[in-house]
Amino acid sequence: MRRTTVATVLAAAALVLAAGCSSPDTGPQGQSAPSGPKASPSATSHARLPPAEGSVKVARTVTEDLKSPWGIAPLPEGGLLVGSRDDGSVLLVDAATGKKTAVGSVPGVDHQGEGGLLGLALSPSYASDHLLYAYFTTESDNRIARMIYDPQRPEGQQLGAPDTILRGIPKGNNHNGGRIAFGPDRMLYAGTGETGERGLAQDKKSLGGKILRMTPDGQPAYGNPEADSLVYSYGHRNVQGLAWDAENRLWAAEFGQDTWDELNLIEPGKNYGWPVVEGTGNKPGYVDPVAQWKTSQASPSGIAFADGSVWIASLKGERLWRVPLDGTKPLAEPEAFLTGQYGRLRTVLPAAGSGKLWLLTNNTDSRGRPKPGDDRILELDVT
Repeated sequence: MRRTTVATVLAAAALVLAAGCSSPDTGPQGQSAPSGPKASPSATSHARLPPAEGSVKVARTVTEDLKSPWGIAPLPEGGLLVGSRDDGSVLLVDAATGKKTAVGSVPGVDHQGEGGLLGLALSPSYASDHLLYAYFTTESDNRIARMIYDPQRPEGQQLGAPDTILRGIPKGNNHNGGRIAFGPDRMLYAGTGETGERGLAQDKKSLGGKILRMTPDGQPAYGNPEADSLVYSYGHRNVQGLAWDAENRLWAAEFGQDTWDELNLIEPGKNYGWPVVEGTGNKPGYVDPVAQWKTSQASPSGIAFADGSVWIASLKGERLWRVPLDGTKPLAEPEAFLTGQYGRLRTVLPAAGSGKLWLLTNNTDSRGRPKPGDDRILELDVT
């Protein structure tokens, strides 16, 4: 969330998106080079464009009574692993019946402010390695660890010991970032926050206020803008949404301060402006957003790409935004759905089946106003 200075994995989802994409080029030692955004803004002009006006229908409630949920990792066999930000526990939710089963907890999670157990993502080699990745806050930093998920173990003991692959991401009471996802190149991406220390966003030696790109072992990925650096893009305030479109382009959602929230098209090595620019600045050297919103209308967290549109779950705005795309340009003005109906919306991701999304509410945290049944996972039919 933004600082109150004025008044106060998706990994499986990324694999779903990647399924229809061409294989990336490979670099030394078998690592994949970044596919990067396509150069032409009309790259999808040969394909059917999404409608200028979309639709959203809540098909069903998958499950209810989740406490401080944040990250979701859909399993290939159909279940959903859901993490609790505040206590570090992980549940298995049966996507068909909604049944919840405890699978274990991530040790060392320290919940303060916006910190805790945040993003979850499955290994791109999950079928063989059974690894679950988690981004979480400890007493000293934010870090990323991986652990074996073994459903054959007893209930509550299905998570193995964590293997930390990255330490030293700055932590704060606010702006901890936290979204992780494997891209079509099978590299791990992480959105981080600047913890309220604005200068970190422009400091390329800091891991705060960045989008990071790394191997599954936590090392700088081949083809990153600077050798031996995890930094893929910088000048970010607090990134909690990562998704790839059908052309392998990376999109990210970002919290603004008090004026503009952003949807950005991410290009390697580019500077996205914070704290020099918030929203569209038209300043040389900084990348302007593709779309922006007043902060009262958004506070964007998770995002997903589906059926030619980017979908954005909004916290303070309590609505689901749709941005239909023609290549890298909006086809029409952003469109809002479910405004005020389900409260704060934390995570959205493609569900099994074309034209469906899963949407996670987030009302049982310190800023929400929970209603009976909160928090919940909804299944949506969308166009």
